[in-house]
Amino acid sequence: MKRLLAILFTALALTGCGYNDFQRLDEQSKAAWSEVLNQYQRRADLVPNIVATVKGEANFEQETLTKVIEARSKATSIQATPELINDPAAFAKFQQAQGELSGALSRLMVVSERYPQLQANQGFRDLRVTLEGTENRITVARNQYIQTVQAYNVLARSFPTNLTAKVFSYAPKANFTVQNEAQISAPPSVDFSKPAPAPAPAPAR
Repeated sequence: MKRLLAILFTALALTGCGYNDFQRLDEQSKAAWSEVLNQYQRRADLVPNIVATVKGEANFEQETLTKVIEARSKATSIQATPELINDPAAFAKFQQAQGELSGALSRLMVVSERYPQLQANQGFRDLRVTLEGTENRITVARNQYIQTVQAYNVLARSFPTNLTAKVFSYAPKANFTVQNEAQISAPPSVDFSKPAPAPAPAPAR
């Protein structure tokens, strides 16, 4: 009887100290993080097709194209494990890499405006629309993750639930920040008054 009462008392104490809330928010944050990764992977899968299409345009700025290729390589080289969200330093590195890819793709799309033939390419237009849709999905997924982690972190830092966090080692989770992202994603200044590169001459027959 005493053992049963002790178990009931422990269960009530854990419930009152947010134990169940920690479980719920932890699962929600993991699910939200998985969706973020799904959308980032969707974008990474688009990049090779975009690069291949742009390479077909004569005289396209190689520096811009190279930066996209390098940024994708850097972003996909980071192993995005579930443990990443509990490592602030690793999370910041991951966020920076994804931000650099966002910036490189943004620059490529701005520069592509100077190439009428590329803009007239139906395949490129379709890829651009798909990329825009993916960027929107990334934003939605990130916002969902941010909200879930904020709720989890408030629980981990508030009294008395912070006591439960200490007992069960529920440390605050890393979250996305906007620091430097606006600068990373800012498109370059492009002078549209300059004439577009002349098309390559047709091969002699």
